[in-house]
Amino acid sequence: MTETYQTLTYETQGRTGMIRFTRPEVRHALDISMREEIAALLPKIRADRDLRALIITGEGGAFCAGGDLKALSEEERPVEANRERIALLHTWFTELSNLELPVIAAVDGPAYGAGLNLALAADFVLASPRARFCAVFSRIGLVPDLGGFFLLPRIVGLARAKELVMTARSFGAEEAKDLGIVLEIHQPEALMDAALTLARRFDSASRLATGMSKTILNQALHSDQRALADMEAMAQALCLASDYHKEAVQRFLDKQPLAFDWDRMSKKDSQA
Repeated sequence: MTETYQTLTYETQGRTGMIRFTRPEVRHALDISMREEIAALLPKIRADRDLRALIITGEGGAFCAGGDLKALSEEERPVEANRERIALLHTWFTELSNLELPVIAAVDGPAYGAGLNLALAADFVLASPRARFCAVFSRIGLVPDLGGFFLLPRIVGLARAKELVMTARSFGAEEAKDLGIVLEIHQPEALMDAALTLARRFDSASRLATGMSKTILNQALHSDQRALADMEAMAQALCLASDYHKEAVQRFLDKQPLAFDWDRMSKKDSQA
């Protein structure tokens, strides 16, 4: 199933959803239409209980070049309107960052500005060797938006985040991997196959357990031990009562392979 929008397509392949940006001529600049279409898709994705993973990518050798500067320059807005515009971004971006599914960004080409932060919102970033990343905002006298202040320091550390933001220098896939932004690097022609392989490994995972783990981990760096313990107790109670857990325990007692075994799946994929 594929749904076509003005700036992107959305399709499902088995238990994997895929958002693909479709304006390579402007390197998928994040304009109003694109923001609105992502915002409209997210509740549908969240409500699809068959999904186990989501991939975000761009076609034509680009991921997302950031905000649409042409559109911004054509409209003069008062200060309060600009503040409201940025605040509204977080109504959907926070939902994307906290979507209770594994989210995979497949980055080929530039991921600049807001595009960098879209990639950082993913749980796993796969990149091609021609991927380029940049917190570009300082080049045009702006500060990071779309969650950059929150996400970047938590991934690369405060000192490195300051350096990347204040210098607005670009960096490639290898450095991004060293910084902990990128998980794996694949050639452009193999990138989507790698993303789909990674996504499909979650087909047999417990959506409840994966989602709860992600939600609590997203709170881990700004919650105290007691708050995390409370979240842990609530999540574990839910998971212990799930059919998935009961079936997994029965498989274990019956000496049958577990449905979700990452080591076994990795070995199988490497032999394919």
